[in-house]
Amino acid sequence: MTTTEDNTTAELRAELAELRAQVASLSQVAQSAHDRGAIENLFSRYMHLHNAFEDEQIIPLWVSRGTEGIRARYTNAGEYTEYDSVIRYHQGRPRPVGKLILHATTTPVIEVAADGKTAKGVWLMAGTESGLTDPEVAKGFPDMYSPNLVQGKKVWAHWVWCKYGIDFLKQDGEWKIWKFRCYELARAPFEENWVSFGEKNQGAFDLDLMYFGDDGKPVFMPKADRPVPSENHPYSPSTVQKLEPVPPVPHDTFVDTFFD
Repeated sequence: MTTTEDNTTAELRAELAELRAQVASLSQVAQSAHDRGAIENLFSRYMHLHNAFEDEQIIPLWVSRGTEGIRARYTNAGEYTEYDSVIRYHQGRPRPVGKLILHATTTPVIEVAADGKTAKGVWLMAGTESGLTDPEVAKGFPDMYSPNLVQGKKVWAHWVWCKYGIDFLKQDGEWKIWKFRCYELARAPFEENWVSFGEKNQGAFDLDLMYFGDDGKPVFMPKADRPVPSENHPYSPSTVQKLEPVPPVPHDTFVDTFFD
């Protein structure tokens, strides 16, 4: 083989190696984009089901039983660290007549770890919640209700704003919810602004109230597995806003940033 042929062969090998590297890099980018879309669809599906009171269908969206590190935190009342206690939140949820929940999530920041095994996402949520409550039951929560009765019942109609910090795990090729944290930012009855309501509602986030069920009767959270290590409090006119949860940044492998 001549020197010219040797040079040509070397150049072809170098070009082939470069093309292989480009294909590998583009494959990684394509997989990451696919994963990001799947994760956004997963959480959007979660919210559509939650809005329709179809929480039993949410259960398969979570990681499988026995997965290490499963977590859920909704209020300051406690943290859930076992599969059964996490899933209990979605079991037996009533579908009260006249109740509306419409939570719309937006502004996602989603980062898939470079190893492709986990991902992190944050969302904002703006929504409305409403329902009817038996007047006797309503006496226990006097600040929540509108002044007029509908069908002889008290009306609660609220604006609500939350933030979510969620970790995802890929299991058997599918993305699943692994760690879920809700940060309530603010809420207000329809007739009242969130500033005055926030001034008097700070203690509500410390309670273990889960939602209002049939006839507006309170349904409480399942017993927590452990206390929260740090508290989150919704908006108050006496506090300064902070960046929590911090939107995820590119990372190589899982780092716990939503649970302390």
